[in-house]
Amino acid sequence: MNSVTKPDFGPKGSTPAILLLEKEGISFQVASFGHEVAVGDHGYGKAAAIALGVAEERVFKTLLVALHGGRNTHGVGIVPVSGLLSLKAMASALDAKKAEMLDPTAAERLTGYVVGGISPFAQRKKLPTVIDKTALLYDSIFVSAGKRGLDIEINGHDLVRVLSATVADISQSSP
Repeated sequence: MNSVTKPDFGPKGSTPAILLLEKEGISFQVASFGHEVAVGDHGYGKAAAIALGVAEERVFKTLLVALHGGRNTHGVGIVPVSGLLSLKAMASALDAKKAEMLDPTAAERLTGYVVGGISPFAQRKKLPTVIDKTALLYDSIFVSAGKRGLDIEINGHDLVRVLSATVADISQSSP
């Protein structure tokens, strides 16, 4: 992994995501960065890629969906910030008839994190998770650590394992 300075949070400053990874003994690094997103920007994920100086394909966003016509009511999709979540592929990966994006307020309530800082780890409720297959192409990728301006650099295989996630082709190119 790249050498990234791990901030000194101490027990009170750690996010639930960081605490979970430490408890699980997962190798990771924490990177902090300025997270201001100007009007017209394309979101926190792309701002993170720029601030971290890494390709957008290595920075992944955590998105929440409502599912219809299956056994689960909600799911988590993790895709590169360079693309979009394919709702059709997401529904298929979770054996649902349809998936639709959850509104930001509902996503915050469900996960316990704020939009722009929703981590795939240690959410309030364990939800079925699908990670885009491109996460396994790199030695490490970045996902939110549970706070805006804070990312976790982690091996994609470790991400899949700790989340008990499904790997599928759920990303589509941005228009």
